Amino acid sequence: MAITDIHTTTPTADAAGTWRLGDMTVNRLGFGAMRLAGMPWDPKPRPRQDAIAVLRRAVELGVNHIDTAAFYVLPTRSANELISTALQPYPDELVLTTKVGPEMNRDGHLEYARPERLRAQVEENIRQLGRDHMDVVNLRWGGGMDKESGSLADHLGALAELREAGLVRELGVSNVTSDQLDEARSIAPIVCVQNRYGLTDRADDAIVDRCGELGIAFVPFFAVAGAFPGQDQPETGRAELASVAKAHGATAAQVRLAWSLGRGGHVLAIPGTGSPAHLEQNVAAAALELTDDEQALLDAVC
Repeated sequence: MAITDIHTTTPTADAAGTWRLGDMTVNRLGFGAMRLAGMPWDPKPRPRQDAIAVLRRAVELGVNHIDTAAFYVLPTRSANELISTALQPYPDELVLTTKVGPEMNRDGHLEYARPERLRAQVEENIRQLGRDHMDVVNLRWGGGMDKESGSLADHLGALAELREAGLVRELGVSNVTSDQLDEARSIAPIVCVQNRYGLTDRADDAIVDRCGELGIAFVPFFAVAGAFPGQDQPETGRAELASVAKAHGATAAQVRLAWSLGRGGHVLAIPGTGSPAHLEQNVAAAALELTDDEQALLDAVC
């Protein structure tokens, strides 16, 4: 369906269909909270009322899967606190996913926690969000911070104990290889993999397919644009994106999201923004259906 064909109604997040995270059903178009309060290099934090308005509007538009983390924090605000303030009492169908592993030290830098620290991290997310449990907890791995902090098996084993204790309903992993996914699955049930991936960032094509074969959700982050200054999307694929976007009366960002969702019914999108206008555009991408030829054209970009 073209964006221009649905201008008479407001597209909602359920337009892309649903997926199950364990026993929880979520719309495939969700929301990532990383950018909610602004980024550390922004000239100033986003207005607090804008972030709260974005969250409330996201839920109005059918978003029932929000990805967050206790380390999504600026000196004056945090993503978890904004979510708690904006959305409590939480809708019954809302699924909140967080990440543990990295944590902010007293110097304001991220460091990686040892396994025995993970319970405190999970409990901190629960406290900040005003819950009695977490729906999904992803173990964030890799990036070098984990090298001196113990094995993946030790970390995931600690989280599996929290799942048995009822503090966590489901577990996922983030920033992992296929071999690490297999290792994780040998320790505990895994409902999702959250890795960096997008149209022009395709190193994980194989793990996307592997997750589909296993019936595990693949949740790409940074699927629309680079996260850091100087990491905007490259020139690669711009002509193809422009052509498809023009055909649908859509933006290139919407086409990127539609392409990601088109990789398989197990792919969940979690675009993040602090802008109400961008939120509306992101959610509308759930209703953007690419033709087989358009999907193939974009598949060939990398």
